[in-house]
Formats: sequence, structure tokens, C-alpha cells
Amino acid sequence: MATSVFDFDDHSHRRFNPLTDSWILVSPHRAKRPWLGQQENTTTGGLPDYDPACYLCPGNTRATGAHNPSYESTFVFPNDYAAVKESQPPFDSADDDGDKVVKSRLLKVRGTTGTCFVICFSPKHNVTLPLMTTAEILTVVNTWTDLYVNLQSSPFRYLQIFENKGEAMGCSNPHPHCQAWTLDSVPTEPSKELVSFANYHAKHGSHLLADYLALELELKARIVIENASFVVVVPFWATWPFEVLLISRQRLPSLAQFSDSQKDDLADVIRRITIRYDNIFKTSFPYSMGIHQAPIAPVGQESELSHFHMHFYPPLLRSATVRKFLVGFEMLGEPQRDLTAEQAAQRLRDVDEVHYSVK
Repeated sequence: MATSVFDFDDHSHRRFNPLTDSWILVSPHRAKRPWLGQQENTTTGGLPDYDPACYLCPGNTRATGAHNPSYESTFVFPNDYAAVKESQPPFDSADDDGDKVVKSRLLKVRGTTGTCFVICFSPKHNVTLPLMTTAEILTVVNTWTDLYVNLQSSPFRYLQIFENKGEAMGCSNPHPHCQAWTLDSVPTEPSKELVSFANYHAKHGSHLLADYLALELELKARIVIENASFVVVVPFWATWPFEVLLISRQRLPSLAQFSDSQKDDLADVIRRITIRYDNIFKTSFPYSMGIHQAPIAPVGQESELSHFHMHFYPPLLRSATVRKFLVGFEMLGEPQRDLTAEQAAQRLRDVDEVHYSVK
């Protein structure tokens, strides 16, 4: 019986994610199904430069009563409602791992401490990253770098910088900003990556992301944009519809090792990919973005194995109003997507880098 050639764009298959040692189900034929589910509101802008009711705008009073200075550039302050506290009472008793055992070895609790910061990108209430100049984004990059370097003398282990952009990603304030949380331990996702980096290096004698980047540069199918220092690719194992991975060409552990030109290039590539996001559906494109880099207090080979990269996880699937939900099979089985990484990369390559709002 004759068999047809397997078409990755039309048949279900699973792809391996070496960063987390996990799999994702790809079902591209599902994109043809009709959609009668929830639709998001479109974002057409219209926000003012300054909002007197905004807790993040310059000169305004925040919910706790603190006053913002009349800042003219990037502004950093401790989160008024931090997810972790800098100090707290120690546990009374602990096992050999430092965990408090509650009734059983299967029920463990471990205390955690840390600090949380809010980083306003700009004093303007209505200016997101794709609407900022490269020089303005460079100020944000320098702020991230200063925070990372200054916190290396803190008692904490890891700095997680992340941005939730848009209501679809749970952003509670439209003023463009990101957050930075420190913890006394390495969080789960970067921790899994560090384990994968170590295992890969032990087995192959090389670095996982460096080898992956070389492969993508050879194949070209999933590369979206690149410059002298960075490459943006839709990863082979992407979960979110237009997910991208921003990787430094040189294996740099963290922002602390960046040269001035590499910081310029990071600002450039962030601006270009976020403009392409907005241009796909002519809307202010929502996403969650996070930086993964070496811990601020590395242990063992963590610094030598780390490779600076950024994850962008945007939820929009078919239009500015139809988003991807990770429910059902994704929650109970494994992540699943309806668009191949190659198709998503092509869509991103097909849009230009002049923001739709200025055409």
C-alpha cells in the first residue's frame, strides 16, 4: 500500500524541547477549524501621554501613598505589593535540604525571600517598546544591566526580569513597564534549563543554545530577524502561536558581560521584533517576555553553562481578537499548537519593521 510523504504543515507530530526536556504536540490541520470561542478586544491605542489616575505616571501618587518623582526616562522602584518579602521569620525546623516537613516527607514547605521591582520604560503613558526609539530602549537595557550588577552583592540567587504586555496577559496597568523579581533560589523554568545545559554539556562537550543557534543559522527556516549580536528565531519546539527565542550569538552568561555595542544591538533587535508583532494584526500585540541568564549568585558551573536569551510568549492566534488558550489537553497532557514554527516564522518575516501606526 502506497504511503504519502509526511507533511509537517498538515499532519500531527510531537517536537522535543531540549531546554526543558519535554515534548509539545503540533496539530497544524486544526487551524482550519471554525472558531466560535472567546475573542479579545482589539487595542487601537488612544491612550494619553499622561494619565492623572495612573499609579505609574510621573508625579502621581501610588496606591500605597508613595509619590513618583517627575522622572524623564526609565524609572525603577520597589514593588508596593511585592510577591516575596526581603525578610521573614525562619522555619522552626527543617530537614537536610532546608525544607520544613509538615506531617509527612511528602508534604514539604520551604521558605523564600526576595525583592520585587517595577521598571517603567518611559514617562509616557502610551509608549510601548515598539513605539520607542532604539536609544530609548537602550536606556531600559542599561537599567536591566545595572540592576543585575548591583544585585550580585545581595543575599539572593536569581533575578527574573519579565514583562506582561496587554490585558490578555494579565497586565493590570497599561503604562509600559516590566518587573524584576529576585529570589533566594533559582525559579523552576530557568532551573530546568540549567539542568538541560549541564546534561547536554556533559554528554556532548558543547553548549546547547550555541549548537542550536548554529543549526538554525544553517537551516534558515525559523529565523525571523538578526543583527551582529543577536538572532530571533521561532524555536522548533514553540508552544505559543508566534513565540520567539532571542539568543545572543556569542555565548554570554548575562547582561553583565555585554559590551556597549551588544547592548545597542539588543535594543535594536527588541524594537524590531516588537514592531513586527504589532504589525501582524495591526494591534498592540500582547505577550509575556522574560530574560533567562546566569544567576546573580551562580553555583558551580552555572555561569559557564548559561547563555543569555529572551523568551517572548504572545497569545494571539488568528487575528487581533482570537487568542490561544492553554487548557484541556495542554494542562492535562502536554502543550499543543495549531501553527508550525516554520509557518509562524514566515508570517513574522512577511511583515515589515515600520510600525503600522505611522504609515
